[in-house]
Amino acid sequence: MILVFLGPPGVGKGTQAAKLADDLKLPHISTGAIFRDHLKRETELGKKAKSYMDAGNLVPDELTVSMVMDRLGQPDCDAGYILDGFPRNLKQGEELDKALQARGESITAALNFDAPRSVLVDRIAGRAEKEGRKDDTPETVKNRLEVYDAETGPLTPWADGKRILHSFDAQGTVDEIYARVKVVVEGLKAGD
Repeated sequence: MILVFLGPPGVGKGTQAAKLADDLKLPHISTGAIFRDHLKRETELGKKAKSYMDAGNLVPDELTVSMVMDRLGQPDCDAGYILDGFPRNLKQGEELDKALQARGESITAALNFDAPRSVLVDRIAGRAEKEGRKDDTPETVKNRLEVYDAETGPLTPWADGKRILHSFDAQGTVDEIYARVKVVVEGLKAGD
């Protein structure tokens, strides 16, 4: 089972992905963790990514997809995995699709979480206060949401066009939202 978790910052996709990964005994994979691992191990891919990051530039999509595919080739991913926050844009989604097809695989489902902007801003502000993150000011949160809308938002119609999209109202408690996720995932498992 290959699941992609989509949604704006503060929507709780990481929390839900971690819970589901634990339940299904699947790896919970985020690009941040992949980048940190490659940088720590000083791999060729990590060195290339570092050169972009040190210059203050975004890591190109091709390099990001290469790093993700390297991770997905590890044995713990043989039974499936949950991608959290990847792909981040349409180009990455298309590249991921191509790379998976080359391996005879495809995305089982894209789980899209959404909530009103006011809820997202409140969650991020609460998280910033709890974690002592000073970079999550109202202005930076607004900017992150605008970047999400422009860059990642187009993945929703893309996934819908592939008939793999499942959207969730991400309001409520973690357990209430997770109950909605479980219903969809149980349906996916029954369809295997």
